[in-house]
Amino acid sequence: MSETPEATRRPPRARRVVISSGLLGAMFLMATSAIGPGFITQTTDFTARLGATFAFAILVSIFVDIAVQLNIWRVIGVAGMRAQDLANKVLPGVGFVLAALVVFGGAVFNVGNIAGTALGLDALAGVDLRVGATVSALIAIAVFVMRGAGAALDRILVVLGVVMIGLTLYVALVSDPPVGEALRQSVMPDRLDGDLFLATVTIIGGTVGGYITYAGAHRLIDSGQTGVDNVEAVSRSSVIGVLVTGLMRVLLFLAVLGVVTGGAAILDSPNAPAEAFAHAAGDLGRRLFGVIMWAAAISSVIGASYTSVSFVATFTPWTSRNRNWLVAGFIAVCLVLFLTLGQAPQTLLIMAGALNGLILPVGMGIMLWIAARRRDLLNGYRYPKWLLVIGVLAWLLTVYIAVNSLSGIAALWQ
Repeated sequence: MSETPEATRRPPRARRVVISSGLLGAMFLMATSAIGPGFITQTTDFTARLGATFAFAILVSIFVDIAVQLNIWRVIGVAGMRAQDLANKVLPGVGFVLAALVVFGGAVFNVGNIAGTALGLDALAGVDLRVGATVSALIAIAVFVMRGAGAALDRILVVLGVVMIGLTLYVALVSDPPVGEALRQSVMPDRLDGDLFLATVTIIGGTVGGYITYAGAHRLIDSGQTGVDNVEAVSRSSVIGVLVTGLMRVLLFLAVLGVVTGGAAILDSPNAPAEAFAHAAGDLGRRLFGVIMWAAAISSVIGASYTSVSFVATFTPWTSRNRNWLVAGFIAVCLVLFLTLGQAPQTLLIMAGALNGLILPVGMGIMLWIAARRRDLLNGYRYPKWLLVIGVLAWLLTVYIAVNSLSGIAALWQ
């Protein structure tokens, strides 16, 4: 009997899952949209208040974020349609309501993002706030009006993400945080109280709430990486995107934790994150904070504008053809609001935050319904039951967050 050829005796190789440049851009759009001025401020504040115990909240939030984004990306990626179009397929008109909520919330928070770019340039080089905001907005507009805007967007977001992570890593190393204590408390926290729970649900809402939920998934549609054949790559990209966001939060947490455990009091400072970086690395730390804040804010300006307009671009052929110019106009309007008002009005910020809390359970509930009941919209794809289960569990938590967000709206009328 002849000997079996070597090739036939080898076990079959696992199919290689390739993350294309389009998927990489979608991944970083999701991550950098989440890492904005609010992300930096919240992480600093909770670290100063909770210390190493905040590591537990970060770990829980990462698991919940993965459950949310795995389901959102899977449904949108397999269906090959944006969230508002899927919502209108399930219940006509709901997609328009979802789009209105996203655009309103995106516009209000984008004023805050533009303010963040101004604060970053001020900390970096003492640039006047109005000048810094204008220059930053023009840079963001240029990204969308230049030729090859899609490819430029992907590259710029990757660079901004790497810069933020690299500089924050340096400050985390310099501040010399108690890493071992943080690791222990990430799984065995010294306290399990209302403050820790509040921190957990707050950072979950800030990472996957509002327009951020759909930023990467909608970029996925534009990249053309959709359909059942791309399921593995899409799922892997969604998880890596959440991990990139989590890595940035962990590094920022460690940088501030090192400062706090060293005895510095930063909570009373009008700019606690800048104060923390200055304590860790002196004047260089303050300037590094400026770079990180600017990178975080400009990437959030890009992400908020792109995603907000993506919710209305499919409604008419004209909006679809002129989407990049609509994004540029969206940024320009937000800049004018900042220059006129100086900041987003507090009342609008509270309302936008509350409405953003409603977007996640409503939108995710529709996605889960499609996963469970509408295989016709998924091109016959059989949705994994385990993924549906963890999605429902995460959705229940988002419902809780939404109920608490309603208190923000109620407070406006008291």
